[in-house]
Amino acid sequence: MRSAETLPHFAADYLAWRHEAQPTAATFDGVHLHDDLLEDFNRAAIERQVRDLNGFARRLAAMSIDALPPNDRADHEALTATTQARLHELEVIRTWERDPQIYAETIATSLASQAIFTYAPAAERARRMLSKLRQVPGVLDAARANVREPAGIFIKTASETLRGVITFLDRDLPRALREVDDLSVLADLDDASTLATTAIERYVKELEEEIAPRAKATFRLGKERLEQKLKLADGVTLDTDALLRIAERELSATRERFAVVAGKVGKGPAHEVWGRVKNAHAEPGGLVGRVREQCAALYTFLRESSLVTVPDADALVIAQTPPFYRWTFASLWAPGPLEARPLRSFYYVTDVDPGWPADRQDEHLRDMNDAVLWSISMHEALPGHFLHFEHLRKVSSPWRKASVLAPLSVIEGWAHYAEHLVVEQGFARREPSIELGQLVESLVRLCRLVVGLRLHAEDLSVEQGVRMFRDEAMLDEGSARREAERGAFDPSYVLYALGKLMLLKLRKDTEAHQSGKFDHLQFHDTFLGRGLLPFKVLRRLTLGAADDGVVLA
Repeated sequence: MRSAETLPHFAADYLAWRHEAQPTAATFDGVHLHDDLLEDFNRAAIERQVRDLNGFARRLAAMSIDALPPNDRADHEALTATTQARLHELEVIRTWERDPQIYAETIATSLASQAIFTYAPAAERARRMLSKLRQVPGVLDAARANVREPAGIFIKTASETLRGVITFLDRDLPRALREVDDLSVLADLDDASTLATTAIERYVKELEEEIAPRAKATFRLGKERLEQKLKLADGVTLDTDALLRIAERELSATRERFAVVAGKVGKGPAHEVWGRVKNAHAEPGGLVGRVREQCAALYTFLRESSLVTVPDADALVIAQTPPFYRWTFASLWAPGPLEARPLRSFYYVTDVDPGWPADRQDEHLRDMNDAVLWSISMHEALPGHFLHFEHLRKVSSPWRKASVLAPLSVIEGWAHYAEHLVVEQGFARREPSIELGQLVESLVRLCRLVVGLRLHAEDLSVEQGVRMFRDEAMLDEGSARREAERGAFDPSYVLYALGKLMLLKLRKDTEAHQSGKFDHLQFHDTFLGRGLLPFKVLRRLTLGAADDGVVLA
């Protein structure tokens, strides 16, 4: 029997439920009803989520799709996909039962969100932080009960993340909430921080001393589970063998282009040219100023080239990374697209610590060399994540712009494509080293694609992955190891390259369909204005009857 429920009613109900079940994601979407909560990872709560998701799936299936207007049909398909993807995660992949990192990362990001975003007065955010801190022991009890046999690499990553939380609580939380002058709140925060720190230290000790010595579980998802994950969450229907062929093709083409551009930059083998390019970087303390110069130049270029509508420059703050987040090189913290009032985004850049030894300072600045820094600014800010989120705020449908429902391939695919777009359209014409930096970043993403697929669908080892990042993407040993290890616990990082390739194919097919009438500004604004829909849905809305249904080739 067909349901009389309307799709907007369903979508609003489903999005509210997802925000309630995933309060950290709700905060990042700009919904603050659940800011005092951490996720409930108790087995009973997860089983309730599975039952609820099956109920939502039945409600979607009961709707008469043929009776829906085209936009609602697109939403129906997207909502069905995100429902099935979430069910697959909870029932089949079961990260909550395999990896303690999901618990560690939830605690870390949930606390950080309250420290960075000033959507409420400091005293109010402090009370929400207090509530979260009191829930930390319960989250770790759930991790202890659920995750019985984690892989060794999962233990290593979770322990590192949890130690970072301890540092945040001990050193950085007081700085983040220094405006709070309510002595009773501060005293309660101190007590709750001590309680949370004690619980974290105990769990880290258990992980490292009791569980790690007997860890034998594999980190691999396996070919079937990985392929189904990519299909449900991001509409990638090709099997891993076909994806690897595409990855190798793109890797070869990018290496060839890198050699050509290196020849324009200097003499000698390409990798030696790149080594010399890395020596061009800001002085200690100068990275933020360098990034501000870059973003100003990117603003000017984008406005003059009419590639995409550019947001107000005042909406972006470029600043030194806060002390509690210095483990990142660079990051964008954009207020959620569902925020009730306009807030500025923060593009954080990590400069050297004056206390570091000289060799570490030099290594950091070489990694943040001018050529790579251009690509980072394109990816994080313009025309990447910052510009994307500014466009999302104008999307009318809440469920189309909620990141909790979004395919990662669209979010990261756009940002990686943004690096390519700016260089392709002539920004680096007078300074070929900028393109060299963009190509290195592409090599890293393509290596992620190859390594991620082979780690989880084949028998590639992490050490073999390290060698690939070192040899193919020219990363130093430490960076290569971080990349390969990330692939073991974050297989979704293959979607940076896949998302870019799917967007390039959509653009190519649109150009062919429009027969000489293609306009970059119209294409990009329309793409961004449709929200965070899967590529297969975006293709249908963009191409209509001309869509061949092939998102990647």
